Amino acid sequence: MTARTKLLDQEVGQAMSRLSAVAKKGLGDPALAELVVIRASQLNHCAFCLDMHLALAREHGVSEKQLDLLDAWEEAGDVYDERERAALALTEAVTVLTDGFVPDEVYERAAAHFDDTRLAHLIGLVVAINNWNRVMVGRRVAPGEYTP
Repeated sequence: MTARTKLLDQEVGQAMSRLSAVAKKGLGDPALAELVVIRASQLNHCAFCLDMHLALAREHGVSEKQLDLLDAWEEAGDVYDERERAALALTEAVTVLTDGFVPDEVYERAAAHFDDTRLAHLIGLVVAINNWNRVMVGRRVAPGEYTP
């Protein structure tokens, strides 16, 4: 991914890639990590990242039903468990800072499902994908360039 990111200094691209990798690993749940990055990418309208992470999600065993209903996860009944719902709510709150902060109830909900370390990695992952979304949307990188 870094090679296509010509607007970034190579070291910056490598740092962003490292943040993404460390955050995903620290979260400890590759399927949930992909749901999180897909949801943020939906909110940011990043077609490149959606294309890439939908493929990765399938590789990690995320169900088609979860992928199909992710844009409406709050209304999707029991398609997502409480831990996934907490992660998705935090993803949206960090991605769309409409009130300038993450609401306490959203943070507390996530904290009830993730220990401090995993919560820090979850937030780091949301920050990382938001960075990538902005780079790819800013460069208008089209979907279809990612190959696993």
